Amino acid sequence: MSIKKWIFFITLTVSSSVFASPDIQKWTTENGASVYFVNAPELPMVDINIVFNAGAARDADHPGLAKLTNAMLDEGAADLDADAIADAFSSVGANYSASSQRDMAILSLRTLTDPNAFDTSVNMFAKILSSPSFPETSFLRIKQQLLTGLQAEKQSPKSLATRTFFQELYGEHPYAQMPAGDTVSVEKINLADLKAFYQQYYVAKNAVVVIVGDVSKSQAQQLATRLTVDLKSGTAAPELPVVSSFNQDKEIVLPFPSSQTTIMMGQVGISRDDPDYFPLYVGNHILGGSGLVSILSDEVREKRGLTYGVYSYFSPMQQSGPYVFGLQTRNDQAEQALKVLKDTLNTYIKNGPSQAQLTAAKQNITGGFALRVDSNSKIADYLSMIGFYNLPLDYLDSFNDKVNAVTVADIKEAFKRRVHADNMLTVLVGGETE
Repeated sequence: MSIKKWIFFITLTVSSSVFASPDIQKWTTENGASVYFVNAPELPMVDINIVFNAGAARDADHPGLAKLTNAMLDEGAADLDADAIADAFSSVGANYSASSQRDMAILSLRTLTDPNAFDTSVNMFAKILSSPSFPETSFLRIKQQLLTGLQAEKQSPKSLATRTFFQELYGEHPYAQMPAGDTVSVEKINLADLKAFYQQYYVAKNAVVVIVGDVSKSQAQQLATRLTVDLKSGTAAPELPVVSSFNQDKEIVLPFPSSQTTIMMGQVGISRDDPDYFPLYVGNHILGGSGLVSILSDEVREKRGLTYGVYSYFSPMQQSGPYVFGLQTRNDQAEQALKVLKDTLNTYIKNGPSQAQLTAAKQNITGGFALRVDSNSKIADYLSMIGFYNLPLDYLDSFNDKVNAVTVADIKEAFKRRVHADNMLTVLVGGETE
């Protein structure tokens, strides 16, 4: 067996055994950061995520601000420039990354626990967290990159459909704006806006620290303190407003020069802590979330050949995220494909799945669960979700049990109560000859 395959085998075996009954430990630092820790001593590595309630939903009047702020953090820290920061991580084989979504902003570090590598990478990570310098040259470059990306979006039917869908579905709610903002808003953002956003949201009481790897609890406690001690304590971000229901059936057609029409349909869905989460999740897996074996794929693709792929998914967030259906089809088939999509949804809401379909879905979901926690970085991502959304510490341990507890009656009741086929927002992009 090659070294690479042997390492993968060890990682898979270790991760599966660790998370059969995960020992997640939780505490709060002196300045208010929540810490989630799992000891995984089998490999000499540690994965760290710092999650801030600082996503695009906090942009207010400056769409794109959260994304720009997050992208700027490693462009300069203390007296170091971006090259010095990158060199410090690469010199010890450490990986740093950052991302910004609607709900959250994430900074991640993966490093070896060898003392030299560990100290070098953690020290640099702490500087990025607490002392970003926001150099103007980097700001202008990254801002221009974002503007260029926004211009490129105009040539993407899927991007146009997604932007229109969120704006129409969420109206005045913070979820309406895309994380990248728009050209008008991004042009107006300046360095003072970034610094103010950082000072307000990148604070300890607005942070979740996740540590998974080859460190003891005492070492993890020291590490969490070391990373957050220089952050201002601050205050947690306020709760987002409740999302209003979409109580109308609305169709929007955006002409676009393409031989294919992109269809995006949906409604307001669920939050991460929704009591109907598991019946809706399993039910949607059967309807459109399981790829080529889903009911939608069978009806739209296999039986009628109207598309290469059709999907549906819930995107739960702090407040109600969207429930989305999507496909692409030839322009001359768009009307037929949309009708089949709606008819299939209506039939499913009325009849629910069969017991055989439910059994197959449960086997698919629970059987693949081990692959979703087969590395420390994936475990860290799950802990980030658990910490950010304040989910129970036994979430991973009880996941399969909750999936297996779902019945056909549960799915039928939840879909009839929560999914409204006559109140759907539909966006179609295409219709013109390419």
